[in-house]
Amino acid sequence: MQTPIPLSLYDLTCEQLAHQLAEWGEPAFRARQVWHWLYQRLASSIDEMTDLPRPLRDRLKQTYVLGRMTLVTEQHSSDGWTRKWLFRLADGSEIETVLMEYDGLRRTACVSSQAGCAMGCSFCATGQMGFLRNLRSGEIVEQALWAARALRDKTHGNERLSNLVLMGMGEPFANYNNVMEAARRLMTPEHEGGFGLGARKITLSTVGLVAGIRRFAEEAAQINLAVSLHAATDALRDQLVPINRRYPLRELTAATRDYLRKTNRRVSYEWALIDGVNDTVEQARALVELVRQTNPRAGVNLVHVNLIPLNPTSGYDGHASRRARIHRFRDVLTQADIPNTLRIRRGIDINAGCGQLKAKTAQTGLENQTGG
Repeated sequence: MQTPIPLSLYDLTCEQLAHQLAEWGEPAFRARQVWHWLYQRLASSIDEMTDLPRPLRDRLKQTYVLGRMTLVTEQHSSDGWTRKWLFRLADGSEIETVLMEYDGLRRTACVSSQAGCAMGCSFCATGQMGFLRNLRSGEIVEQALWAARALRDKTHGNERLSNLVLMGMGEPFANYNNVMEAARRLMTPEHEGGFGLGARKITLSTVGLVAGIRRFAEEAAQINLAVSLHAATDALRDQLVPINRRYPLRELTAATRDYLRKTNRRVSYEWALIDGVNDTVEQARALVELVRQTNPRAGVNLVHVNLIPLNPTSGYDGHASRRARIHRFRDVLTQADIPNTLRIRRGIDINAGCGQLKAKTAQTGLENQTGG
């Protein structure tokens, strides 16, 4: 029998919370108090909400939980800039969350949208483990607030979470409703008691679910879109990103171009550089042509290419591209006036790539059980 998932206060919209408290006969301002504790004071327990009457706190605890994530393990990178957590959820599923700090005040949480992933990308540790279930909106929200709380506690309240990327475990567009509800919850303005994360500080990454891109284009939110491309020909992308067999590059490019026409917002093409696989001059030239096809009109470039050397996984034999190959690949893009950025790999020493910590923890557990 599947373990039931308890209802969390993080699952509720502000309106649902207000309705619940009104049903209990509480005055209207109580909902604002609870919301303030959740999203601004980042309470880690209902008992912390000390300006609520004890009978109300007791009733909240009888009806809801606050957090559903249990920490399994936490790792810190040797440079001190990256932290990764592996959490176990109420039904035993496990997910990962990463907090990345950069020079200046950019503090980014990378959160999961699913436990596991059904997309099966060959080089991704999450894709190698398969799909378990979609996360609820509250489980997505809780990851962001956990990272915000950790940052607050580390800096004694001097720093706050500035950016959110849905690039962790899972395909966000395969869990569209819960992902968008979580984003809306986190974007609730501070003057309304919310967390106050700006839409343009949130980035959603998809492997190319065309229906999701087209639906996303209809959203009024200014959330950023990234497309995990990784190959510019169908033959190679079929191998690396199997969903390409369902949504080939022609369809993906058309959907992305229509998104750009409708929103006039920049899209990022994400490219994991794999030595000798997708870092060739031929792939770079094909990428140049693909970017040109994606842009909605001549003379306007709304596509930016993010290049990230591969985070190695135990289930994939590929390795990160060597420096000379990266330079040659970038030169092709730069000479064609394609904006591109080489991203620094973060948290390599703590398995910070999607699914890597869970995979390593699971393997360690197996070795311990078998005496390895």
